[in-house]
Amino acid sequence: MKTVISIFLIIYSCHSQPGWNIQFTGTNVYLYSVQFMNSNTGWLSGQSGTILKTTNGGSYWLPQQSGTANFLYTIFFIDINTGWACGQSGTIRKTTNSGLNWASQTSTFTQYIYSVLFSDAFTGYFCGSGGTIYKTTDGGTLWTQKSSPVTGTLSCMHFPASALMQTGYISGGTATEGIILKTSNSGENWTQLSGTGGNWLFGIFFADNMTGWAGGINGALIKTINGGNNWITQVSGTTNRIVAMFFANQNTGWTVGYAGTILYTSNGGNNWSQQVSNTIQNLWGVHFIDAYTGWAVGWNGELVHTTNGGLTAITPISSEIPKEYSLQQNYPNPFNPVTKIRFSLPSPSEGGVYNVTLDIYDLLGRKIASLIPPLWGGQEGLSPGTYEVEWNAANYSSGVYYYKLVVGENTNNGVLYETKKMILIK
Repeated sequence: MKTVISIFLIIYSCHSQPGWNIQFTGTNVYLYSVQFMNSNTGWLSGQSGTILKTTNGGSYWLPQQSGTANFLYTIFFIDINTGWACGQSGTIRKTTNSGLNWASQTSTFTQYIYSVLFSDAFTGYFCGSGGTIYKTTDGGTLWTQKSSPVTGTLSCMHFPASALMQTGYISGGTATEGIILKTSNSGENWTQLSGTGGNWLFGIFFADNMTGWAGGINGALIKTINGGNNWITQVSGTTNRIVAMFFANQNTGWTVGYAGTILYTSNGGNNWSQQVSNTIQNLWGVHFIDAYTGWAVGWNGELVHTTNGGLTAITPISSEIPKEYSLQQNYPNPFNPVTKIRFSLPSPSEGGVYNVTLDIYDLLGRKIASLIPPLWGGQEGLSPGTYEVEWNAANYSSGVYYYKLVVGENTNNGVLYETKKMILIK
């Protein structure tokens, strides 16, 4: 007797585009977690035991048989072959062959696992509802519960690689409290940090063992630069729930959340700007493999992908070298919701290239978007010429906005500042 296995294959063809672009997953279930090992191979997990795998950067996805119908809120691979997916009812699934087969693992925990993380093939952790924390030192064959100082929900854990997996953090909360826990001895003991506010925290990420961020309900964003001893409130510019975050380094990071919210910073969170996600779905997971290439997942099978850090496209308009600087009026103006901004760069006085930034501000002077953050073009900067940038203001309300061009030569001699007004009418 022949066994016929039906494999669902969806091909989605697209060229690399600036900003965030939708990739077709072939499912409409809620997706909660995403992880890529490189630019080609990655996994998604979500509702009804869903696990999907891609080997070509998300152009198509193959479903894998998880062996459970429970929600899988978190997925984590330590290498291309070995990974875990965890979720509802204490479900733990492990693969050692890149997801071709998933085997069940058990612990004494039977509620919700929201985050799983491994430092190597043997040592791992998970956390979840009721302030629960577990650790394994044998790859998940045996899970041991660790003492927790809280009973609130624990949503996300992160161990910065620079801390050699000794220092780790967990975020969570209750209706009236933001919770962050810290360990300094590889998860054997956990203490609750103070000063983390009254907003339930979901995502947490540390660039190193001292510098980290956490986000939560009501658009809450907080940052520490001393290992959690003190927390600084940052202005996110949104009231939507922030669910997950990822930083490529101490300066460059993204957060994702409800209503398709994606926020971006290029200066460690001193300023956050909204990026156009091209979705209104609630986003629950985000992962980058470098400062440019990333994915975010959410409800109803949504997956968005970027290959340039989610930034707006900058297009050379003419090869002719202008005689002087210029920042033109955006067109159309008024606009709804897309407008274009053109500027010109003459030859630098001492040759070379320019460091150019182009930012959007609201009437209160708050920076709400970075169309060209510092050194957008890499260390080389921008060459002389005329350029055009498009801004999609679909996520912003009607009103008056300002765009500011800052041009600095590579020699740091001579800096041009120019600002113009534009009007968004919806």
